[in-house]
Amino acid sequence: MKTKKNNFLFYTDWDGCVTGSAAGLAGKLAAFATEFGLSGNVWQHWLTYTLMMHDNAFTLACERRELQPDATLLKLAGHDLAIFMELFRAGREDFDEDENLLPLMLDYKEPFGGDCITAAGKRICELSGQLASAESVDEFTRVLTGYYSRYGAGIYGLYNAFRVDSGSPNEADLRLVPVADSTDVTLDDLVGYESQKKTLRENTEAFVSGHYANNVLLYGDSGTGKSTSVHALMHEYSGRGLRLIDVTKPDRGKIPQILSAIKKRNYRFILFLDDLSFEEDESDYKELKAMLEGALETKSDRVLIYATSNRRHLIRETWKDRNDMEYNEDVHRSDTMEEKLSLASRFGINIYYPKPDPKEYLEIVRTLAARQGIELSGKDLEDAARKWELRHGGMSGRTANQLITWLEGTENN
Repeated sequence: MKTKKNNFLFYTDWDGCVTGSAAGLAGKLAAFATEFGLSGNVWQHWLTYTLMMHDNAFTLACERRELQPDATLLKLAGHDLAIFMELFRAGREDFDEDENLLPLMLDYKEPFGGDCITAAGKRICELSGQLASAESVDEFTRVLTGYYSRYGAGIYGLYNAFRVDSGSPNEADLRLVPVADSTDVTLDDLVGYESQKKTLRENTEAFVSGHYANNVLLYGDSGTGKSTSVHALMHEYSGRGLRLIDVTKPDRGKIPQILSAIKKRNYRFILFLDDLSFEEDESDYKELKAMLEGALETKSDRVLIYATSNRRHLIRETWKDRNDMEYNEDVHRSDTMEEKLSLASRFGINIYYPKPDPKEYLEIVRTLAARQGIELSGKDLEDAARKWELRHGGMSGRTANQLITWLEGTENN
């Protein structure tokens, strides 16, 4: 296939991708289709993916909704998109090299015999269908501009959750890697904790609406749904520009680099610090305190920190911290204790997730069993729930979920 190669904005290695080996390109397309669970016209899907993943002056201007109707960028993009539209309309007759391979990609049959399409794959297919229906370059451009305005460009437009690539040998070259298989969960899936979910929703709603919002600490017993609540927010608000970056303990020192990488993007980011705590001899919490207070170089109205912890005060306190009292007979806390306990207070909102009492625990079990269609009488289910929690770590939402998973497995055997 022959095509123009003088793209101004959407640079693509056409020599390697289009005019190279037909067998090589067919293999790339098959791997691409398998990764996203795609079928149908994979050639068009691949071109769509190429357009979606481009970060250039035009796509970023669309993302920020700053593109004027008479902008030169729009004219340059029109030139490039005319090339893509020509490629979009390619038929079997256009693939004149090894005709038994590439034409197969125009009606690709996925190999697993089921619906294996990913969330990102669905977004690719949706835009691909709209672009394929465009009858002119202007319409093609309008469809694409609308996509960038709604979702954004590059990995932030296609994915909702990210993690730091810890394998980079050069710390200056920080990369955020998409989390493609994040769990599709909503706050309504979490049984109970209504006041906690309400507070979390209200703060996040204010954040994505561009209003003042607070950093949040979710603390309490393990297995009570703290992490699930944060992940649920990502799914509920991703359509409004919310993105989540999972920052693990080894990567917490890279938060300034993360902020630098995302500061010019038109999204609302939650930096998620799961299971946050510090040991007695760790001093990293001082840097986190500075960020929570809005240090000048890190302050942004587009970034919040949501953290979970089993500890209310985050930093391990020892009895020796109480030894430097200001006065021997006074009751003032020591400076060491004040320093340690002050971190939690830097979060504007603290939300407590307590372990459920026996009544609440049984209600969680009954609700989850009904959702999964578990066919057990009320008494048998309650007996199973009580036995399970005694043997598996006590009463919690996590324990209830584990019980339901076990019951599903035994029913299917």
